[in-house]
Amino acid sequence: MSAHPIRGRCGEGAVVVFAADMPADVARALDMAGYEWRPVPGLPDASAAEPSTGWGAAVVVVGDDTEAAWAFCRGLRRSDTDPVRTLVLIGGARLDELDLRDDLFDDFCITPFHPSEFDARMRHLLAATPVGPARADLVEYQELSLNLETYQAAIAGRPLDLTFMEYELLKFLAQNPGKVFSREMLLSRVWGYEYYGGARTVDVHVRRLRAKLGEEYADMIQTVRSVGYRFGQMRWGATSDD
Repeated sequence: MSAHPIRGRCGEGAVVVFAADMPADVARALDMAGYEWRPVPGLPDASAAEPSTGWGAAVVVVGDDTEAAWAFCRGLRRSDTDPVRTLVLIGGARLDELDLRDDLFDDFCITPFHPSEFDARMRHLLAATPVGPARADLVEYQELSLNLETYQAAIAGRPLDLTFMEYELLKFLAQNPGKVFSREMLLSRVWGYEYYGGARTVDVHVRRLRAKLGEEYADMIQTVRSVGYRFGQMRWGATSDD
């Protein structure tokens, strides 16, 4: 496999892509978004080809050789004191593989994907932590705070390490407290198009969000039996069904 050197974006650094067989849609999405990238078949190749400034990010395609993909992720995490930020591409039927592997990647995207979502996730992945703006655009609900300019979130002052879509889902829910949304509505409103992961994708993201909010605040996202999910309390103080 050969590299596709093009003009890099904003000094973000080259992107290393692990794939047993480079998918055409991934190559096209990276090219369309303007990234300099290099496909590699394994960790030794990534180390040999690494620029002097280091990799800007990594994209790992979880294909038929699942263990090889996760081994590559583990290698990236161990290779430096400042691990390469990693986006995992995985099929919707294999979401269970993400469980207990949170420490191996920073975000994930279900394949096949829409190019605009892929680009948004990459921008989120590569975004430098900026100095707090004087007038931040915030969404706040009780102890939860979301900065819409920096993609940062915190609960009771504790920073939340969220993936792009976890952040987008939490933002949407927090902007609509007390309202009940079906899984299908959330897929449409948050993901923005017919999403291949199906309704189960929503359940996975809600479960991960609750875990990251922590036991004290997990019930901010409430299950409405046979309907979907609600963020916060309804005006008349209804309690969660789950």
